Amino acid sequence: MPVCYLGLGSNLGKRKKNIESAVKKIGALKGTRLLKKSRIMESLPVGGPKGQRNFLNAALKINTRLSELDLLRSLKEIESQLGREKSVRFGPRVIDLDILLYADKVKKSKALTIPHPRMFKRDFVTKPLMEVL
Repeated sequence: MPVCYLGLGSNLGKRKKNIESAVKKIGALKGTRLLKKSRIMESLPVGGPKGQRNFLNAALKINTRLSELDLLRSLKEIESQLGREKSVRFGPRVIDLDILLYADKVKKSKALTIPHPRMFKRDFVTKPLMEVL
């Protein structure tokens, strides 16, 4: 099964609970196994509207039988289940789930870019990611 790395973030509601709920739902995806979880770290919001609450961020290392697009669809469904609603770009959100790396794949499409195009420019992604590599 491919090894994948995911980024998680939340700055609305019960941020820690939102991340913990997402981790549980990701671990329950069919054909998916949670291998490692980073600590939850607090970070300042980057971009988006001023006055946003700080984010809590984490990273996961998983194995999955899901294709990269099926994994993306599953993550979007989890976001929806946890109450994420469409808003302004880089705006506040209950939960944000991103595929950072999917095995050794390199992909660029309208739906998905792997590796995540901005991950190396963001400490709130790289710090948790380093804990699970």
